[in-house]
Amino acid sequence: MSDAPAPAPRPRPVSLLATAGVFILLGLFWAITTRVYVPGHPPAPQNEAFDNLPRELAWKQTPAARRAALADLRKAQATQVVSYAWVDQKAGIVQLPVGRAMELVVQENAKH
Repeated sequence: MSDAPAPAPRPRPVSLLATAGVFILLGLFWAITTRVYVPGHPPAPQNEAFDNLPRELAWKQTPAARRAALADLRKAQATQVVSYAWVDQKAGIVQLPVGRAMELVVQENAKH
């Protein structure tokens, strides 16, 4: 046996052709995208007013309308948190203030 290292394997022509093919495809893709693709108009800003919205989406029309809708929603939620009301009277479902609901849950779980 000889101590000489084994010669390095030569690359096969198929692997060289595949590598060249990949580079050619990437070059074609780059050429097509730079010469053919032209970006359109930039996207509209988020705060731009919408036209022709249905009635249920009118609150989205302007930033001021969105702020007013959010203020109304928060006011309604703040009222719900502290008030009693019927949710479904036929089914016997009521709305309780959060504090009272927590007291009832603690009392119910203390019995078990």
